[in-house]
Parts: sequence; structure tokens; C-alpha cells
Amino acid sequence: MDAVQGATVVVTGAGGGIGAALARRFTAEGARVVVNDLDAGKAKAVAEEIGAVAVPGDASGIIEEAREALGGRIDVYCANAGVGCGGDPFAEDLWELAWDVNVMAHVRAARALIPEWVERGSGRFVSTVSAAGLLTMIGAAPYSVTKHGALAFAEWLSLTYRHKGLKVHAICPQGVRTDMLTSAGSAGDLVLAPTAIEPEDVADALFAGMEADRFLILPHPEVADYYAARAGDPDRWLTGMNQLQQKWEGTGK
Repeated sequence: MDAVQGATVVVTGAGGGIGAALARRFTAEGARVVVNDLDAGKAKAVAEEIGAVAVPGDASGIIEEAREALGGRIDVYCANAGVGCGGDPFAEDLWELAWDVNVMAHVRAARALIPEWVERGSGRFVSTVSAAGLLTMIGAAPYSVTKHGALAFAEWLSLTYRHKGLKVHAICPQGVRTDMLTSAGSAGDLVLAPTAIEPEDVADALFAGMEADRFLILPHPEVADYYAARAGDPDRWLTGMNQLQQKWEGTGK
């Protein structure tokens, strides 16, 4: 892509999974990339593999260091780091973690980047959301709710700043063969694993979406039909999801 050649890119949560696939693809397309991850060893390994720069640490606090590593400019920011947070649906510590990582990290990054992007009239914010942000996910209340929040924030960024040159993309896959899918346990096995794709497929979908200038990136195209069904008849959709919940309770617990 011409828009990526020579661009400076930050990918958070890029020590593995979707983030690593995005970092590899951006580098292959000619971008200069910062690989960020909480795990410094993983960030360094991916960066060394692809000829990028590792900036480990909390994604919320690495903007200035990443900007400096890229020569003073960030063209593309991929807010990819996320947490699943299954378990007790009423545990406040899980809600706080999910809110901080899945939503507020995006807000903090945008706050640091938007003034620069608006001033020069260009910038690209890529939010790795989830199909759970369009639909929901059984057994994962904090994850589902905060992914809805991440999608809403990405929508707000797009509608607020697109006339000022900001491009926003929200990636909403279902199952992807990553550690997060493994950690989803029996709910993931039931709902996500049967149609799971590779992280590289997500990167392909993003680049196709950037080429077409689309906001919503659906690596699983069938999610569009599910989303329409949910909006068109919420009660029917909820009944179907409750049946799935009952199936999970009978086989997965």
C-alpha cells in the first residue's frame, strides 16, 4: 500500500497473536514499526525478527518513547493490546482491568496523538475490538461490555475527526488462534474455535479494509449478518444467545 510505505507505526500488544501479525505485515509493506508489549522479551523477539524497534511497557504510557524511536512522528497507531477477563462476572477488579486496558488505553493514546494528527491533517487509528463489540460473548461480561466501549470510542473518533484527516478502523474478528482464544476455555471452544482463523488473516483483512477506506473490518464476513440480525430483532437474537448460554452451561461447566 502506498499509504503504508515509509509510514511510522506503533502496534501495542505485539509480542504475539494479532499484534505480532500486524507488526510483521506493516514492516513487510515498508513501514517503520515500534513493537510494544508488556512482556519485554516477547516485544524484543518480534522486533528483532522483523527489523523493528521494541518499546515494551504499558501501552497507555509509551507514546512519547515510541514517537522518539520513530524519529518524532507516529502516522499509524494500532491499539491492539487487550485482556479477556472471563471468570466472575461481578468481580470489580476484573471490570477495572478490562476497562483500563480495553477502553481507557485507547482514550489515552488518542489524547496524545490527536492534536498532532489534526495539526498536520492526517493520521490513522486502528482499534482491535472484537465481534463481541458488535454482538456479545457468553461467559465474559467485562470483556463484552468493554469491547462495546472500544467500538463506540472508535466510532466517535471517526465521526468527530474524519473531516480533519483522521482515518479510523475497528477490527472485529470472532475466534483467532491466539493465547486469548485458548484462555477463553469452554466458552471459546463452543463459540469461537469452530471458525477460528489465523492472526495473519486478520492482518490481511485490515489491509484490505485500509485499501477500501472502510471503518469496520470484519475478518469473519458473516459477522455482518449477525450484527444486522441483532439490530433487526433484538428479542429473537437474545433468545438465540440464551439458548447458546444454556448449551454452554450444560456442556462446559
